[in-house]
Amino acid sequence: MVVAAILLALAAAGCCALGAALQQRAARMEPPHATFDPRLFVRLLRRRRWLLAKVPDLVGTGLQALALRFGPITLVQPLMITGMFLAIPLEAALDHRRPHPRDVAAVTCCVLGLAAFLVAARPQAGVPEPSVMGWLGVGLVGGALFGLCLALACRATDDALRGTLLGIASGLLYAGTASLLKTFAGRAFADPIAALADWHLYALAVTGISAVALNQNAFQNGPLAAPLTAITLVDPVASIVVGVTAFHERLAFGGLRLLVEVPAVLAMVFGIWLAGTRPTGREGFEGGAATSGTEATGR
Repeated sequence: MVVAAILLALAAAGCCALGAALQQRAARMEPPHATFDPRLFVRLLRRRRWLLAKVPDLVGTGLQALALRFGPITLVQPLMITGMFLAIPLEAALDHRRPHPRDVAAVTCCVLGLAAFLVAARPQAGVPEPSVMGWLGVGLVGGALFGLCLALACRATDDALRGTLLGIASGLLYAGTASLLKTFAGRAFADPIAALADWHLYALAVTGISAVALNQNAFQNGPLAAPLTAITLVDPVASIVVGVTAFHERLAFGGLRLLVEVPAVLAMVFGIWLAGTRPTGREGFEGGAATSGTEATGR
């Protein structure tokens, strides 16, 4: 079952990476919108290219639900970060250029850091779903961090920084979505009819739609690496915290493991900083980017 969870998570990561690269191109064709402005989401719903980009994203979500059914959230969600390896070169290929060296460095630091952390921490399964107090704690802490990120993003003047802050907020929402998805998937497999009346389904719908809407705002700001690095790092890190505190999953700490885990966490933080401080222009690219006029014809 663990092997099945790993394979399904990797497949889900690949699908989501393709969807992210395509959605980012569609989102950047729209005029800039304020943080969490619902009009952007409404406009994207009318854009054929964006809707087609949701197909691999939805397939990835289905594979992710199956992976969460077979494995702990502290294992599955971190594996989703492997999609970063595909999304950045995919964006570059769609723009007919090579990836920016700073983007590659940011992605490499985050992925290697998280991989090293997982190998050292050895995630173990816990309870099938959190208690009411567990959900309450997740909502209060996650909601406070989410609100702080939105407040800082509204005041940010740099596109890459704003995209990173919105990416962090989106990652928090995706972590909450994954937690609800894990619980709902277990209940749906046990009793599909009863699951339709379960509150987890409706909380999952609200959180998931909010995450997608905010994600598109993040994609409008700066290069794809800035928000995507934040999303794909904060999502698994926040999921690990939720898994340990609410699902009572276990991670190994202490002794020689800390010699790997601490540098791994520092590498991930450094990767986010690289992505969030990269200039938003095309300097350093090779091969040239597609012009906005060409992109505008893709409606």
